[in-house]
Amino acid sequence: MKRKNRFITGYAGLRALAVIGVILYHLNPNSFMGGYLGVPIFLVLSGYLVTDHMFHAYEERGKYDFKSFYLRRIKKLYPQMIALLWGCSAYILLFQQNLLAKLNQIVITNLLNVYNFWQIKNGQSYFERFASNESPFIHLWTMSIEGQFYIVWPLVIFLLVRYAKKKKIIFWTITALTLISALEMAILFKPGVDTSRIYYGTDTRFFSLGLGAMLAVFWPTWKLNEHLDKGDRRLLNIIGGVALIGILLMVTNPIFNPQKAFAYRGGMFLFSFVTMILVGVIAHPGSSWNRWLTNPVFNWIGSRSYGIYLYQFPIMIFFEDKVKDIADHVVLYHTIEVILILIIAELSYRFIEKPFGRIDWEKVHQFLTKALNFKAKHYQAKALLATGIIVFILGSFGIIKAPTVKAENPNHSELATQIKSNRNRQLKKNKKLIKEAQSRKKAAPTSKSALLKQAKQLAATKPVNKDFEKYGISQVDLQLAQKIQVTAIGDSVMAGSSQNMQKLMPHLIVDAAVSRQLGNTIPLFEQYKKKGALNDNVLIGLGTNGAFTPKELDQLMKIIGPKRHVFWINVHVPTRDWQDQVNNELNAATKKYPNLTIIKWHEVAASHPDWFYDDHTHPTTEGSKFYSAYITKELVTKGKY
Repeated sequence: MKRKNRFITGYAGLRALAVIGVILYHLNPNSFMGGYLGVPIFLVLSGYLVTDHMFHAYEERGKYDFKSFYLRRIKKLYPQMIALLWGCSAYILLFQQNLLAKLNQIVITNLLNVYNFWQIKNGQSYFERFASNESPFIHLWTMSIEGQFYIVWPLVIFLLVRYAKKKKIIFWTITALTLISALEMAILFKPGVDTSRIYYGTDTRFFSLGLGAMLAVFWPTWKLNEHLDKGDRRLLNIIGGVALIGILLMVTNPIFNPQKAFAYRGGMFLFSFVTMILVGVIAHPGSSWNRWLTNPVFNWIGSRSYGIYLYQFPIMIFFEDKVKDIADHVVLYHTIEVILILIIAELSYRFIEKPFGRIDWEKVHQFLTKALNFKAKHYQAKALLATGIIVFILGSFGIIKAPTVKAENPNHSELATQIKSNRNRQLKKNKKLIKEAQSRKKAAPTSKSALLKQAKQLAATKPVNKDFEKYGISQVDLQLAQKIQVTAIGDSVMAGSSQNMQKLMPHLIVDAAVSRQLGNTIPLFEQYKKKGALNDNVLIGLGTNGAFTPKELDQLMKIIGPKRHVFWINVHVPTRDWQDQVNNELNAATKKYPNLTIIKWHEVAASHPDWFYDDHTHPTTEGSKFYSAYITKELVTKGKY
């Protein structure tokens, strides 16, 4: 039985779940690792609904109203997008001018729906957690992909309907395009290489839209029969339930970590496929899932999901730029952020999306008449018009000013330059140190008491690194540091100080690099162990970029073994909510592993904010010396010789 296009209220619930997942991911990407998968839900829905609407028009009328479609999309998407771009530009001009550089390019490319290409060209990583100029617009890549889809897809369907004609051929053509997109993502993924190209790429993300379009070919909304027998209805509901459970399990499973291979080599495609199944079940009038996902809360969130998605990331970036102690008040600050997101999304929905989403020029004229009538009150209309004018002027000034602002290349900052220099020094020096470590295995160890006696004598007669004594380390400890053998593996915090650490500890093998997390670094420990270069003292500096699981920690400790003494530097990252989670996990591990010692850098660093760059995490040139002296002191006092 044919049915007219109907409004499927359950999709508001699905959109609500999607946007909640994205917000949770942006608030805490470690605890809600798969929250980014909310985006494929939006894409599958768009692919299904747009394609379904077009096929319905071709079947009923033999043609499609392109003009009407494009006008609806413009009225739906652009008012809030323009408000966001100009509102953020005004805020940046007034309060955060470090983000002015290239603002004009960001605005223009978003208006032209090519921002994702701009991000790829400019190397704007979606996963960099410590960029000094972290963009409030970084999440808008998906809007550009949807915009490109809305522009091109009606033309594709027109050609398919006209020349392919048969539904079977149309279906397999769309299927081929979908599979090519998924395969391209899988092939282009390279371990250890930045994933921005495939994460942002329209070609590599099309498969989610394509799966929705495939569904529209064989599951058109207007042909679905609501009169199902009891058994079929139950089966449909069970399939929907299994699909929803699968979605929730995938969103919460660490295997979908967006910086690991599985997400790109089939993971996102699998998620999109399961989403397609749920979308189809909800669409069926014989299923109960449309009704089950329809409730006032989901309806409210779903109807405002576009505004919520647009505003959530800018609010987080602007808020977290001004609040530096998020780790101390995680729940409170995240609650405030969510409240701000919902308030601004509601205001945007009421005063921008609803009135401008279906522009009625008569109502626009009435509004302007009220706002410009200085004899009558009409305070709300006047306030809205005044606010709009001020935001437009300030935002425009910021956009115009942007080309005159020189972009600070984070790769050329003092810290980045030091890390790069240190990394080159590490790679060069480690070759010699690894050979020394391999040969030392055959030599008999010297007792610590003998070394201490010798260190005291040398401290009086041949002092070393005297300039470090003012950073809290004694000359005796500096002498001991000349003898201790350590293998250190860490992230950018350690990388920024490795030159000082190797100056104090000449036999230190150090391998530290940016953006490292424990899960991805475990194989490195195995490599050093196989080389015979994992010394009796192992120093670890990981956890700055995200939390880790107890299972990962257990795996690492098993590789290192119980005979080596493990020193783990706890993290000082007050602007990220995983700081306490990481440090608590480390403290708990000491009860399980007697050979694990926590170097309490966080406790020392917390009372010395002047030691750090603006990110409050990486030590400055001076802070690096305090860091290196403190770590060295802990190692020589408690380490093996």
